[in-house]
Amino acid sequence: MIALGSDHAGRDLKKIIMQHLEAKGIACRDYGWPGEPAPVDYPIYGLAAAKAVAGGECEKGIVICGTGIGISLVANKVQGIRCALCSEPYSALMSREHNDANMLALGARVIGPELAKMIVDTWLQGQFQGGNHAPRVEMIKTIEKTGAL
Repeated sequence: MIALGSDHAGRDLKKIIMQHLEAKGIACRDYGWPGEPAPVDYPIYGLAAAKAVAGGECEKGIVICGTGIGISLVANKVQGIRCALCSEPYSALMSREHNDANMLALGARVIGPELAKMIVDTWLQGQFQGGNHAPRVEMIKTIEKTGAL
C-alpha cells in the first residue's frame, strides 16, 4: 500500500499518480487534500502520509506540493521516515538503492505528469542495496533518535 499526500498545489498530480499506480495494480491510500484547489497547509497532509508509513499502515509514501520542498521537510520530521525530493529518475533510484528512502516527494510546479510517472516507477522499482550503504542508513537512524552519532 502506498500512502499519497498533497496540498492544493499537488492535488491534481496526486490524482494522476494514484490512477497510474492503481492501473498497475498497486493499492493506494489518499491522505491528501481532496477538495477544490483552494490554499491549504501542506504540513497537515505530509504528516498524515508520513505517519501512515512510519506506523506500518502503508509500505511507502509519496507526497506532493508545489515544489516538493515543504512537504518533504514535514515528512522527514516523522521518526523512521527517509523522504527524498526527486525531480528526475536517477535520483529517485539512488534514494532507494543507497538511502533506503521510504517516501518520495515531488514538486507539481517543477515537473510534469509524464516525468512524475517515470520518477515514481523508477523509485518503486529500486531496491536497497545494503552493503556499504547500510551503515550510513543506520547513522541516519541514530542521528534521528539521538541528535548525534
